[in-house]
Amino acid sequence: MTREQEEEVLARIAKGLVYTESEAAFQAPRRRTDQIFEYNHTPPGEAGKRRSLLVAIFGSVGERTVLLPPFHAGFGSNVHIGDDFFGNVNLTFVDDMDIRIGNGVMIAPSVTLTTTGHPVHPSRREDFGRFSEPIVIEDKVWIGSNAVVLPGVRIGYGSVIGAGSVVSRSIPPMSVAVGTPCRVVRPITDEDLTTRTAGQ
Repeated sequence: MTREQEEEVLARIAKGLVYTESEAAFQAPRRRTDQIFEYNHTPPGEAGKRRSLLVAIFGSVGERTVLLPPFHAGFGSNVHIGDDFFGNVNLTFVDDMDIRIGNGVMIAPSVTLTTTGHPVHPSRREDFGRFSEPIVIEDKVWIGSNAVVLPGVRIGYGSVIGAGSVVSRSIPPMSVAVGTPCRVVRPITDEDLTTRTAGQ
């Protein structure tokens, strides 16, 4: 594939248009699968090695990052994480496009952040036809266990996503949102400073 063809494919990806596995194959060197495998098999006591691997895997990573293995990523290099991040076990990044995570974000076990979906009609899924849109998770967000965040979603500052939610649309700042599909159920207010959970 020529450089001009690669640029044309990248332009289509950036617009959220359908592209195929063969068309995107030139991006394979940006995958960090070997480093991810190594991270997931690094003993807990080797904090320095884990940190150096995270720096090698991700597009950028902030300070005081905790990411409990195992985690999974299609690329790794398209993930950008801020400071004071906590990611629990079985976090999956489907990062064909950028996933940008702010500061002070907490993610519970078995969460999937997927920038990629597939067309509904089967003929458009030949050669793994797909489309990708970026995900943005702003500062101080908490995402509950088994949630799925879909392509193109932005989760606003301070919001809480309930366990098991499927987030198919953007969530405004300082909101509690739950369900399938995920919907805002109420704002976060100063009254929450005196409660333990969103429901109390």
